[in-house]
Amino acid sequence: MRIGLIAGNGQFPILFSKAAKAKGYRVFAIAHKNETDSGLNDHVDTVEWIHIGQIKRIIKLFKKNDINQAVLVGGITKTKMFSDLRPDTKAISLIAGMRHTHDDGILRGFVRVLEKEGILIKPSTFLMPELLAQPGCWTKRKPSRSDKNDVELGWKLAKEIGRLDIGQCVVIGGGSVLAVEAIDGTDATIKRGGRLGKGAAVVVKVCKPHQDTRFDIPAVGAQTIRTMVEAGAKVLGIEAGKAVVFDKKEMIDLADEVGITIVALEK
Repeated sequence: MRIGLIAGNGQFPILFSKAAKAKGYRVFAIAHKNETDSGLNDHVDTVEWIHIGQIKRIIKLFKKNDINQAVLVGGITKTKMFSDLRPDTKAISLIAGMRHTHDDGILRGFVRVLEKEGILIKPSTFLMPELLAQPGCWTKRKPSRSDKNDVELGWKLAKEIGRLDIGQCVVIGGGSVLAVEAIDGTDATIKRGGRLGKGAAVVVKVCKPHQDTRFDIPAVGAQTIRTMVEAGAKVLGIEAGKAVVFDKKEMIDLADEVGITIVALEK
């Protein structure tokens, strides 16, 4: 069995590669320069390093190795879309045909290009369903009534900014919006909101209403909690079944140590 891997940043590409190998797959990877962890080289059969926007090289590698299914795993730092982009003619054609360059539009367009070439895109979690967030409160500290109210407000607002394809995360404090995620990403949003929240910030991160969870799914982990500690945030609310969770035990242990609440909700 063969699988193509289009790898972004973070630990997910390596975790995926290990899981694929354990289940008998040969992994043919595309890695992004200045983004993907170089350790990926040790966990795949073949890897080609490219710059963002070099779509033709992706297609060429996959066709050369008879790859007809692939996954998109890991993120791309959004600001690098403006500083480290080297589009080939396929990428230029894709972008020229779009009304805007929001996340969902670019990713959906990119996936359509691959699928027209006979490369089916599989869900990034299809080999690791255990990474998906399970419902419930995971921590010793349970949310207070005011926490629940802020999570509820944050959920509604995060879904709305997601519907507009602006971001996935908001920070709430005492019923007020402290920060909204934009191109700077989740960690920066938490830090901005935490500074204003003065120890009472509530972070909510959800899946966009029309998000294609095959290749674009929210992710949290121990680093999220470390950022919350730095920012002075006290509650993290995520969407059960629609968020990938890394280092879950470490994440919960750290949250319990510092008194942070983690809750995964079903709506």
